[in-house]
Amino acid sequence: MTAIANENSILKIILAVLLPPLAVYMNTGLSTQFWLNLVLTIVGFWVVGVVHALIVVL
Repeated sequence: MTAIANENSILKIILAVLLPPLAVYMNTGLSTQFWLNLVLTIVGFWVVGVVHALIVVL
């Protein structure tokens, strides 16, 4: 893995913890996964959104 790809992965993991919908958006765009994560983050009190974002990013 190159250094740039490694830095992007680390950035996405950090964003998945801090702002889950943004991390999913960076990974998939405006897809069903993004909207699902947005709803999970709002309804699931943020923790469920973090778990889903980490699954999508990793």
